[in-house]
Amino acid sequence: MKTLKDVKVGETATVVRLHGEGAVKRRIMDMGITKGVEIFVRKVAPLGDPMELNVRGYELSVRKADAEMIEVQ
Repeated sequence: MKTLKDVKVGETATVVRLHGEGAVKRRIMDMGITKGVEIFVRKVAPLGDPMELNVRGYELSVRKADAEMIEVQ
């Protein structure tokens, strides 16, 4: 299983499944990260957290802990 955390800078990945439960999953979905969406990893902070992403035409920062819950291909 490959997660968003494993995607390298400059790569694009497609969301396959969201893990997690309740409020955490809802928050991820509210940010526009849903099944089938393409995510481009723009950059990662020097210490590795957070990641800056392009999702649905806007920029988004996500913590590594949240990125682990997003399964991609």
